[in-house]
Amino acid sequence: MKEDLLHFIWRCDKLQGRPLTTSTSEHIVIKNPGTLNSYAGPDFFNAQIEVGGQLWAGNIEMHLKSSDWYVHHHETDSNYNNVILHVVWEDDISVFRKDGTQIPTLELKNYISTTVLDKYQELFQHFNPSFINCEKDFAQLDSFLVNNFLERLYIERLEQKSKLIFELLQKSDNDWERVLFIMLMKNFGSRLNGDFFLQRASQLGFSMVRKTSNDIHQMESLLFGYLGLLSVEDCKDSYYIGLQKEYGFLSKKFKLDPPLSKPEFFGLRPMNFPTIRISQLANLYARHQNLFAALMEAKTLQDIYHILKTEASSYWENHFTFGKVSKKSKKRLSKNFINLLIINAIIPLRFCYSQQRGVDAASDLLFLISQLSPEKNSIIKGFENLGSKTENALESQAKIQLYNNYCSKNKCLHCNLGAHLLNRNT
Repeated sequence: MKEDLLHFIWRCDKLQGRPLTTSTSEHIVIKNPGTLNSYAGPDFFNAQIEVGGQLWAGNIEMHLKSSDWYVHHHETDSNYNNVILHVVWEDDISVFRKDGTQIPTLELKNYISTTVLDKYQELFQHFNPSFINCEKDFAQLDSFLVNNFLERLYIERLEQKSKLIFELLQKSDNDWERVLFIMLMKNFGSRLNGDFFLQRASQLGFSMVRKTSNDIHQMESLLFGYLGLLSVEDCKDSYYIGLQKEYGFLSKKFKLDPPLSKPEFFGLRPMNFPTIRISQLANLYARHQNLFAALMEAKTLQDIYHILKTEASSYWENHFTFGKVSKKSKKRLSKNFINLLIINAIIPLRFCYSQQRGVDAASDLLFLISQLSPEKNSIIKGFENLGSKTENALESQAKIQLYNNYCSKNKCLHCNLGAHLLNRNT
């Protein structure tokens, strides 16, 4: 038994039409169950409840036991002064507000049918899932229901990603070009070095990027040096020596602090080495002096591909690291990597930029993401094993959101699909 079930019962009208009474035998009529609160504070806001013929407007708090009110110290928290009804599974103690007035209590255990409880137990306890709780039923879910929920999940994922962007925007005094640079650095760092690249990019004054971006040698020197990649012993390559010399000048001019750590190489495929990615990013900025505007104004997916098309400098055609010669090949950004940039940086930035301007761009962004190939990872493979094919990046992003935010956390009753399964025949 979890509070999630109480929330489900309350918001899905499982009590509708039943004669309800408080623990002190006062009649209860639910006029409006209120709005579920996912953050700190009471569980439902702005409810309207009639208790003993008196209409009350306020909040609803839920617990498995009434005594949990005191376990959580709500009696000392002013956020709970406006609770008009305490909904519990078991009423084991009377509960009072901070001002000493008693809160009416609704005990649910005598009102809930065994069918609901059986369905709930089946969802969570009747077998050991290899992937998600509803894996036996997932393939039989109505496709219209699933597709609608996936679209909602993708927007939810965009909103989640937008938090970082708006934080960066605030710290950058609304400099969208700087925010783009930081987001690109994070994503060029990939999973292993992304956080380190993000941290260093956030600390680097963007005026230095602007001043060096029209000179690829200076731009590469700045980024390689600032990320701690110019401390290779016994490297005699003229390219490397030139970068090191230039960064020495830039670090003194701009008073740059050395990094406390360095990017990781171990575990990465050579094409993902930070040396290759930084040269590619520097060349991207050397090609576009107004990169943010270009990416925001791009009309089609092909336009974005064209803008992000870049490659590492010629030195890297036969190198992956400084001083070590390798088989010659162009180090261009692959289509798959560009897709990841679009998914994780460009579309979230366009989403935030449109929000700031008061423009509804959701349908355009949904169309754009649906043109991209789906990601391949263990989560997507898990859903495919259940018979749920992933057609595009919208669906793969939505399924990642579904698994990470609902399935893996057992939040089945906050999920439209889990709620649908529990609602069937109950």
